Amino acid sequence: MAAADADSTVIVRDIDALRRRIGAWRRDHQSVALVPTMGALHNGHLTLMARAQQMADRVVATIFVNPKQFGPREDLAAYPRQESTDFQMLAAAGVHLLFAPDVATMYPKGYATSVRVAGLSTMLDGAHRRGHFDGVTTVVTKLLLQAGPNIALFGEKDYQQLTIIKRLAVDLNIPVDIIGVPTVREGDGLAMSSRNAYLTAAERARAPALYRAITAAAADIAAGGDITAALAVAREKILQAGFSKIDYVDARHEETLARLKSIREPGRILAAAHMGNARLIDNVAIQRV
Repeated sequence: MAAADADSTVIVRDIDALRRRIGAWRRDHQSVALVPTMGALHNGHLTLMARAQQMADRVVATIFVNPKQFGPREDLAAYPRQESTDFQMLAAAGVHLLFAPDVATMYPKGYATSVRVAGLSTMLDGAHRRGHFDGVTTVVTKLLLQAGPNIALFGEKDYQQLTIIKRLAVDLNIPVDIIGVPTVREGDGLAMSSRNAYLTAAERARAPALYRAITAAAADIAAGGDITAALAVAREKILQAGFSKIDYVDARHEETLARLKSIREPGRILAAAHMGNARLIDNVAIQRV
C-alpha cells in the first residue's frame, strides 16, 4: 500500500477540499481508508492508522470534537484538544490527509438533521448517556458521505458504537466496509483511552481492575458458569477496587447486543464504571472452551 512521509501529510478543513483530494485518489483507482477520531491521540489510534495502511492505498484521519455527542453535564469543554501534537503523530504514522473541520463546517446555520439507529442506541451506554449515540451516528454518517471511503475503521473498545455504525451503514446503503480493530491495552490491561488522562496516579493504579473483573467473568461463563452469578461477582470486584459507580456490567450477544441467554450464542461482556473524574468503558469476548 502507498505510504506518506511527514512532508506529504496535509490538513484540510473544508468539505470541498476533502472531496477533491479523495476524488483524485479514487479516479486514480486508489483505495481509501477513513479513521474518524476526536483527537487527543494515543497508541490505540495509531494502531487504527497502521491497520488502515495495511488495507488501503490512502489513509484519511479526521479530528472533530463533536458537540452533538456530549450531554449537558459531560466534558465537552474539558475534552483534551492538541491538534498540533496530533498532526505530528499522524504525519509520523504515514497518514496521508487529516480532515479537521470546525463546528460551523459540520453543522452550519440552520442544521436540522440527525441520524438515529433505533434500539441499539438506547441500551447500555445509550441508557446512561441519552442522545449520545444520535450525535455519534449523525457525525459518522456525515463523515462517511463527505469522504466516500472504501473502508472505515473503528476500535472495538467502543463496541456498542461499532455495532451501531455497522448497522447504519447497512441500513442507509452507504457503500463502505466498517472494520473493527481489537482494543489496544496498556501493559496492565487498561484499555487505552483519551479519558485515562482524567485519572490521578492512585486511580490509574486501580483502574485495570475493570478489565480483570470482566475477563474473569467471561472465563467463568465460557467454562459453563452461571451468567447472572458471574456478572454479580464482577460488579463486586469493580466496586471493591475503588470505582465509585457502575453504570452497567452485562453479557450481550456479540452481533445484536441482546442480553445473552446461552453460552451457545456468541457473547461479549460490556462494562462502564466511574473512577474519580473518569468514566471508563471496556468489553471482552466470551471465548467458548
